[in-house]
Amino acid sequence: MGRLQGKRAIVTGAGSGIGRASALLFAREGAAVLAVDKTSDAVEETVGLIAAAGGRAIAMAADAGDEAGVRAYVAHAMAEFGGLDVVFANAGISGGLVPLFEQTVELWQEILRVNLIGPFLAVKHAGRLMMQQGSGAIVCTASVAGLRANAGGNPYSASKAGVISLVQTAANSFFDSGVRINAICPGLIETGMTKPIFDYAKERGTAAHLGQLNPLGRYGEPHEIAAMALFLASDEASYVNGQAFAVDGGLSSTHPFRRRRP
Repeated sequence: MGRLQGKRAIVTGAGSGIGRASALLFAREGAAVLAVDKTSDAVEETVGLIAAAGGRAIAMAADAGDEAGVRAYVAHAMAEFGGLDVVFANAGISGGLVPLFEQTVELWQEILRVNLIGPFLAVKHAGRLMMQQGSGAIVCTASVAGLRANAGGNPYSASKAGVISLVQTAANSFFDSGVRINAICPGLIETGMTKPIFDYAKERGTAAHLGQLNPLGRYGEPHEIAAMALFLASDEASYVNGQAFAVDGGLSSTHPFRRRRP
């Protein structure tokens, strides 16, 4: 039996990258998956891949940072699956690397809306139902940028630090309910969101240096984050709660520095 056999799951940001890899893995491990993304074509493609592999999944287009959209995707999962066991609040945006004094309030508001308010809304609307049934696992995508500086722009980093705090405080809001909540802090992962970084490095001929500050000496791939999401969503993590786990090849184990070449 799969590690999520019989579970009913929602994955946001499922149209690409970490979200797609996680939706595919969750389904392969036995979950019925509601794959949610703002881009309908992309999430339909994800569901097609799951179906081709013999899994069960439904696609839904929704804005993960909009309360009506979150209400709708939670209600849809309940109607289709008859319950909800897992939510992976993964959808997010980077906002780019705009210099501090050129950042606008509107930029901050949009990044916080998607990256922090989005997970909060998932916690609010899915968590209430999970408490009623006495069980459930919520996983949120934070970032190593939420742990310390130099891994993302100011608003992005602040939003991800907020996700870490949300997970810690929500774990206590779910006190004695049977509902668990944890966060993953990815390092540099090759996804659609980080594509500009990878494209720029390729243009400069420095692609081989991506991930060079990392003790593993490389960047990560979406399936490596999906593997942690699967663990946290599964009953194997039954005593893991209120934590933020760096999955970054060791990047956050030290302060960034430039290694001297021999």
